[in-house]
Amino acid sequence: MLFFECVSVFILSFLLVYLVRRYASVCNLIDIPNERSTHTSHIPRGAGIGFFLAVALLFPLFFFEYVSEYYWSFVAICMVFAVGVLDDFRETSVNVKFSVLILAAGLLCFDNILINHIGVFFGIDITLGWFALPFTIFAVVGFTNALNLIDGLDGLSASISIVILGGLLVIGFMHHDTMMMMLSGAFIISLFAFLIFNWHPASIFMGDSGSLTLGFVISLLSVKALAYIPTVSVLFLAAIPIIDTIVVMIRRKRNGRSMFAADHCHMHHILRDFFHQNTPKTVFFLMILQAIYTVTALQLSKTIDEGWLLILFLLNIMLVYIFLMTLIQRQQRKC
Repeated sequence: MLFFECVSVFILSFLLVYLVRRYASVCNLIDIPNERSTHTSHIPRGAGIGFFLAVALLFPLFFFEYVSEYYWSFVAICMVFAVGVLDDFRETSVNVKFSVLILAAGLLCFDNILINHIGVFFGIDITLGWFALPFTIFAVVGFTNALNLIDGLDGLSASISIVILGGLLVIGFMHHDTMMMMLSGAFIISLFAFLIFNWHPASIFMGDSGSLTLGFVISLLSVKALAYIPTVSVLFLAAIPIIDTIVVMIRRKRNGRSMFAADHCHMHHILRDFFHQNTPKTVFFLMILQAIYTVTALQLSKTIDEGWLLILFLLNIMLVYIFLMTLIQRQQRKC
């Protein structure tokens, strides 16, 4: 993005997040701590309203041609944002949220943002054909929810998103995809403004209006990036949210619990205890780890056989699972 556009998005994001924080109590945008919370006082939420509106208001002004070209994608993003805002004001049922996410993911096909081809696995070329749409919906909804689940520490979701969006910006730059560059860049700038308020100790949380929207935007851009990178490399590009979700679901299933039951045993919870309740250190650690995964994804060639990449990613999941289970046992957690 050009200097003027970057400064404009940053300033507007800062001002809007500030206004949301100031009037949060009036609008009933307050996060009340529960047994899974790491904070003990009532904190404003809904900052996603501020940093998303900064992008939504300025992006069409500076880059209207991309909004026109990807009309249905931007409609889908606004739908996800709307259900996130609704959830911030008053908790929305899981069925409503998933229904909107599924519908929004389905709209992407009108802009030809689909996972049509998975890749070559041990010499076998896998094309999805008619299964492309349901697989795309599954992938987009799954990752959107995964990013939502890691929004559990001050600055974590925003920091991880900045790293992933940075990787997508580099992919857009390398392959002259201006829309990818501009959209990822706009959200990176708006998130930096948000982090001023969200870094530990946070004075406002992003809420579902932020985490759901970010997850959906990253999913959309990741599917678009498949034109330039191997499919499996997307798993590395956004590894931390994906690995955390998979590991948590495996552990819950092995313990005879619902895979969708909420608990206090996500990767960031366990590592925060390992770092003696030091939230910034935990966030830095996960951010650096995500950066390593993202840089790895950028090194992978489109022509590589993806079977070995998938095995490598599955080995990463196994290692993280073993490491976290060891920490859980040492911390004597009930997970």
